[in-house]
Amino acid sequence: MAQQQAIIVLVDIANALRERTLRGNVYLFDNMRFLGSTGEGTGDLVTAIPGSYWSDGSQGSEQVLNWLPSSLGSIPPTVPRGYHTERSQAIDRQALEDLTALAGQGTVPGADPAAGLADIRSRVGTRARRARGGRAPVGGKLLDITGNAVTGAGTAAVNPPAPIITDVTGEAVDEKIMYPAQYGSPDMVSDGWYWSATVDTARPGTYAYTMHIQLHELVIRDGEQVWEPVDLTCDSAIRVTTEPKYNAFTGAGLGPLPVPAAPSP
Repeated sequence: MAQQQAIIVLVDIANALRERTLRGNVYLFDNMRFLGSTGEGTGDLVTAIPGSYWSDGSQGSEQVLNWLPSSLGSIPPTVPRGYHTERSQAIDRQALEDLTALAGQGTVPGADPAAGLADIRSRVGTRARRARGGRAPVGGKLLDITGNAVTGAGTAAVNPPAPIITDVTGEAVDEKIMYPAQYGSPDMVSDGWYWSATVDTARPGTYAYTMHIQLHELVIRDGEQVWEPVDLTCDSAIRVTTEPKYNAFTGAGLGPLPVPAAPSP
């Protein structure tokens, strides 16, 4: 079985949209630092890919990369996938309850129905639609990082849709060192879709590649709030070495893990 490597692509969406570049606004991490990856936590990550044999001399297999995009300062991707929808429904239910209570105050001396209605309207929030060609989630309210609805002037606090990888290209792909593809799974980070690649471990060298990443910017179109897609690119690299692969648990090649003997009854 091929070894799996994860590469986290953490994007500062606010700065990236403001500067219209991912350069200086993306932070890359992988789980291969102990085997020689460099540039961890920066935009200059070079991911170490061990060679085509195991430490016992037996033939190894290809390596598999998995990219996991996420956004800095947003609702964590580990919350349940239905969180956004459930929060939107909960806010609407609360607004209906508040309206019912407000209607019951109609005959109360000193009550100000107009002020109460304005207060409810400020907490119920607004929605944004997806632009043509964009991949932002459809529907749902605009929420901030705490899960509360955002209205009007508070749009600067809006939690943006997570970044989406739309393609992987570049030298490593052109040289047929890396074979990337998009897959579907219950993965929570990218709403069921993620990019993965199989890497040829028999051709040592350093190879660059480019991730194509789509962000979404909240804009006004024809009086509506719209998540407008913004396509940017991020460069990175892999370094295929002649170092042997080995199982990080056992320090050897493939085989069963050293499970301790069961205690005597």
